Amino acid sequence: MDRLAASSRADGVIDAVRDAVRRVPLGAARDVLHGRPLGHPAHPLLVQLPLGAWLSAALLDLTPGGRRPARLLVGAGLAVAGPAAVSGWVDWAELRRPQQRVGLVHAAANITGVLCYAVSLRHRCLGRYVRGRLWGFGGLAAVGVGGAIGGHLAYRMAAGPDHAEPVAVLVPPGWHRVEELPEPLGLPEGRPAPARVGGMPVVVVRTGADDTAPAVLAGRCAHQDGPLADGEVVDGCLVCPWHGSHFRLDDGWNVTGPATAPQPAFDTRLVDGHLEARLRTP
Repeated sequence: MDRLAASSRADGVIDAVRDAVRRVPLGAARDVLHGRPLGHPAHPLLVQLPLGAWLSAALLDLTPGGRRPARLLVGAGLAVAGPAAVSGWVDWAELRRPQQRVGLVHAAANITGVLCYAVSLRHRCLGRYVRGRLWGFGGLAAVGVGGAIGGHLAYRMAAGPDHAEPVAVLVPPGWHRVEELPEPLGLPEGRPAPARVGGMPVVVVRTGADDTAPAVLAGRCAHQDGPLADGEVVDGCLVCPWHGSHFRLDDGWNVTGPATAPQPAFDTRLVDGHLEARLRTP
């Protein structure tokens, strides 16, 4: 997997597929497919539906009298595989390049499994139950490989987790002086500036009058750890420069995806001309 993530052989294909996925006019449905309303990616939830159906079909294939329900479950798995695949592609298009390389193989394994199940269903409908079972077991093996690669992608390569979650643990409670920051009242309005609070990177944005404490959010994007200090402010939101997630400056809320979790926000105050910040309790 490490060699696969480092290989650039398929980068041309990745660029073409990524651009095609991003061009699909999904509108607000794109955030739903990312899982923003859930607060976490939707793809791991959606894949349980076809996998559960196909695993149940495999067990019925080993049981006398299980032909008809097994055929029904194979068809049901194919019917619900579409939304799971679409959510996966939408997430994949917003990953880092090493993750996309592994994700492409993950998708190829799952596509192989879907094709096997489609052939299996055809044989079952024609009464060729032995062939249908064999193709079904082949499909189960393929999606099993795809699932193993997906687990590596999620847990080893951190595709999907909230990258800002550790902030609540690593930033000590209470007020802290914002470090590595120029004169806070001299910051250009609406221009993000990097700083640190309790040793953690944050981004500071002055949005109001000169005597108003600037807004402070965690400095690395919850989606893929992008540097928010390199982003821009649009309509009261800080936009991640990597994948375009919009985080509200007032409270860190993820207004649009692909980020599925809010950005940790800080209460701020000015003390003797210095900016202090305290991590806000959700």
